[in-house]
Amino acid sequence: MNIADLLQTARVWGWRIATAESCTGGMVAAALTDVPGSSDVFDRGFVTYSNAAKVEMLGVHPETLEEHGAVSEAVAYEMARGALAHADASLAVSITGIAGPGGSEHKPEGRVCFGLAQDGRGIVTHTVEFGALGRDAVRQAARDHALALLARALQP
Repeated sequence: MNIADLLQTARVWGWRIATAESCTGGMVAAALTDVPGSSDVFDRGFVTYSNAAKVEMLGVHPETLEEHGAVSEAVAYEMARGALAHADASLAVSITGIAGPGGSEHKPEGRVCFGLAQDGRGIVTHTVEFGALGRDAVRQAARDHALALLARALQP
């Protein structure tokens, strides 16, 4: 499903979308708002690159960050929940990851955690290991994956 179709499907279902992004720095929100007329479907995007922003803007618990680290499904869960709670939206996607360069043995470059929150359906999370593709490629892959998650969530 292309982005225009994604937005049209959300429009038909009466759903509004929010994003909570860390490593992608707003790329998902930009992709959605590149389409004319998206303002009736896209409510807002939270770019929460720092841990402080995750706490202040989305209500991520400092204890979750301390225990699991910013790149974790636990944080992706709380980011998605926070985006849904702080927006006029019924569907929210979250992204937190290590685009690179760098990473560690325990959290390698290319690891990205996603959350998807939907009114009436709860929150699901998962992790994708994109690998050390390079910063730009990891960010683009994470953006595309998040858009695909939104598209799938809008399927009946």
